[in-house]
Amino acid sequence: METFYLVLVIFIFLIAVFDLSVGVSNDAVNFLNSAIGSKAASFKVIMAVATVGIFVGASMSNGMMDIARHGIYQPQYFYFNEIMCIVLAVMLTDVVLLDIFNTMGLPTSTTVSMVFELLGGTFALAIVKTIHSNGALQMGDLINTDKALQVIVAIFVSVAIAFFFGVVVQYIARLIFKFNYQKQLKYFGALFGGFAATTIIYFILINGLKESTMMTPETRQWIQENTQLLISCCFVVTTVLMQILMWLRVNVLKVVVLLGTFALALAFAGNDLVNFIGVPLAGFSGYTDYLANGGGASPDQFLMTSLLEPAQTPAIFLIGSGIIMVVALLTSKKAQNVIKTSVGLSRQEAGEETFGTSPIARKLVRMTTNASSVIVNNIPPKARAWLNSRFDKDDVILEHGAAFDLVRAAVNLVIASLLIALGTSLKLPLSTTYVTFMVAMGSSLADRAWGRDSAVYRITGVISVIGGWFLTAGAAFLICFTVTMIVYFGGTIAIILLSILAAYILIRSQISYNKKLKQEKESTLAQQLVSNKDKQEALVLLRKFSREEFSKVLAWSADLYNRVTSGFLHESYKTLRKAMGDIETERRYFKQVKRLGTIGVSHLNDQVGLEKGLYYFQGNDFSYDIVHAIKRICEPCLEHTDNNFNPLDRSQKENFGEIAQSIVQFLEKSQQSIEENRFDNMAALYNQGNLLINQLGVLKREEIRHMREQVSYIKVSIVYLTVIQESQNVVAYTINLLKMNQKFQEGNQ
Repeated sequence: METFYLVLVIFIFLIAVFDLSVGVSNDAVNFLNSAIGSKAASFKVIMAVATVGIFVGASMSNGMMDIARHGIYQPQYFYFNEIMCIVLAVMLTDVVLLDIFNTMGLPTSTTVSMVFELLGGTFALAIVKTIHSNGALQMGDLINTDKALQVIVAIFVSVAIAFFFGVVVQYIARLIFKFNYQKQLKYFGALFGGFAATTIIYFILINGLKESTMMTPETRQWIQENTQLLISCCFVVTTVLMQILMWLRVNVLKVVVLLGTFALALAFAGNDLVNFIGVPLAGFSGYTDYLANGGGASPDQFLMTSLLEPAQTPAIFLIGSGIIMVVALLTSKKAQNVIKTSVGLSRQEAGEETFGTSPIARKLVRMTTNASSVIVNNIPPKARAWLNSRFDKDDVILEHGAAFDLVRAAVNLVIASLLIALGTSLKLPLSTTYVTFMVAMGSSLADRAWGRDSAVYRITGVISVIGGWFLTAGAAFLICFTVTMIVYFGGTIAIILLSILAAYILIRSQISYNKKLKQEKESTLAQQLVSNKDKQEALVLLRKFSREEFSKVLAWSADLYNRVTSGFLHESYKTLRKAMGDIETERRYFKQVKRLGTIGVSHLNDQVGLEKGLYYFQGNDFSYDIVHAIKRICEPCLEHTDNNFNPLDRSQKENFGEIAQSIVQFLEKSQQSIEENRFDNMAALYNQGNLLINQLGVLKREEIRHMREQVSYIKVSIVYLTVIQESQNVVAYTINLLKMNQKFQEGNQ
């Protein structure tokens, strides 16, 4: 039995290693968002600062493991086997849940996931124990509900407060510095830098190192008693230092951003480490106590009273965790995916939006627009003009490729640090993820980054992320509750099967993410098109982009048309239903492509912009019409097949089937021609297309004649005529697309 639990402990630690990697991928957005979004330094420098902060925070942390030992459950009432059951269930749930959110690119709270997983696992066994105790034990004896309630309240409090202060402080900062902040920075830069640095240092001392092994009780007591003196001295020293750096022509805003990145990374590693290794260490502590004091006792007879004692985490675990977290941060692609979501939602300029729209977002935008119009109209004209001048973006100072400027990045870090430090001093369990994300969203709103054309997308994104946080809590509780019950009653077999299932989910998630990553790499050209400011290069990029996208639409159309017509001819409802879902996906994609192309056209110079832009827009419309025509084929075919109406007769299938395959070949040849940028075969393609249109016209006349003779088959005839008509449209739109593409591509390259 001891060997079994030893293997189980080793397995749990293996999961913990993976959980550390997954957790860093999720929480990297907390401390990298502002630095990467503002391009405060090169990516390597930012990562170096963050990795140093992570390693220092993890190595000096005391682990804060008590919440995993006795923060949710009352260990004195649980036996060793029950604790191990909860620990295993929590780890299996956590690693899968966080990986799913990372793959989706949504930041979530590791604190909430851990607390609610522990709560779900404990609740499951608490039900079993109260039933078996015949009234001797109550739920209140087994579960520490206060901690879970604190986390729930903290969700609402931190979201609202962080967003509010992000809006207010960023608005004031922009009024002071404007978007062209060089002049104002000469007068206020040292004071702002000193205040920001003091806030961040205070955050490091109060929050980042509050449980550090280097912070003795005497040191913490001295800091608490001399806080005002410490802050005052720090402000004076940092202000003088910032002024000296300005004399040396150093941008103090970059210094503040990098210092804030280090502080948040340190606090994350020092305080959130419990979310990843706290539960495994609680299981390991229970195992060592069982070996030392359990003797020959059965695991279901040895109570875990030892977990009531404060955690003493061995240094080797802290250092090892720091190393794993650093490696994960430097190598994780999913971390960059989560960061991309947060940066994209706070981006200053319009561009490719990650999220769509939602009814709630549209309603909020309308309400806010109406309210702001009333407020603006009541502001005196001179005051309104002055306010607008402070938000003039024409002279904005942005690093190359930055999503927002250094002023907003500094405000994000200062406000997040200050709120978290204040929350800690007031013993409020604020979530680092909640605070940093909502401050960034509030500051972007105050900076007028959410314009009329982007607000509905940004709000939808924020709602999606916030909804994901609440979903985390519910999913963590329910999944861990279920897994705990299965492990408890299923024993070894259940553990093996659940482990295999978790491995399968993780592997499948990684495969899906790799496919998604490949698609994002293919869209690199689109990102260049949006960010490009060089009008000479704009036409070259747009031509490459159009070849890529027009080629893609014809390839997809050939596949979709083949599946739809084949599904109709063979009465395959499953094929048609799957094709309809894919058509909707492609239609949404091409709608986004058209928007990106519009941005690209706006970058063209005056000489070629009008003519070439017209050809591109027409080509874009024809590409969208092709997919829409295939949808108009699929809809009646799907309904007809779903209702089990009469199928086509043999001659209809044979005649149309041959032409349908010829249309697929025509689409494939057209796709290849655009992809290879060839125009020498255009005449042959036009002739082939016109021939197909004529052949379809013959089929149409034959079917109308057939309808007069076979009135009973009117339903299938209507669908058949629709298929023929829309097939003609597919060919005609393709010919027009080829013509527009040729006109757009020809000329000086």
